[in-house]
Amino acid sequence: MKILGLSFSPRKSGNTVILLKQALRGARQEGAETELYSVAGKNIRACDGCWTCFGKGKCHINDDMQILYDKMLGSEGIIFGTPIYVYSMTGQAKTVLDRMVALSTPDRNLSNKVGGVIVVAGSIGLIDAAKDFYFMIVMRKMVPANLVGVYAAKKGDAREMKQAMESARNLGREMVQITAKKFTYPEGFPRNFFAYGTHTR
Repeated sequence: MKILGLSFSPRKSGNTVILLKQALRGARQEGAETELYSVAGKNIRACDGCWTCFGKGKCHINDDMQILYDKMLGSEGIIFGTPIYVYSMTGQAKTVLDRMVALSTPDRNLSNKVGGVIVVAGSIGLIDAAKDFYFMIVMRKMVPANLVGVYAAKKGDAREMKQAMESARNLGREMVQITAKKFTYPEGFPRNFFAYGTHTR
């Protein structure tokens, strides 16, 4: 079993990464293999809206997202971690979530994988980002695990927050235990990625 920690922070060693590392320690405590992947310094371009991935199941943009696709598909659980920038998830996070539309075919998708969330804010915006992640998790037919929400204004503050670090470790442990239950969504009920309206009559 593999649990992937995915950092959307442009910093390689900030509070988001500190908490993700702690969560992965918890996952290893439960016997899982773990990996931390940071988008910091990676070449991940914005979705260009071509929609060819809906038919082919693969994005035509040849960048570091191709590596991340393989890491997500090769993991049983994914912990999504982001700091809050200007009241929302980072631009890097939104770019990756947009590009994840390519993982929507029967043989390339995130269905039944466990998804956890870590959000770090200096001020407001934490809850909106958490809701966006959980909506994505449910729409991808992933199994939702816990949320770790932390207010940490300065780099490294999270390390001194005993309850936050314990919650992060427990998130990792929970990810493994949920995965071990092998929950699967019933077949034949695809997610409605579009709201109904005049274009769907």
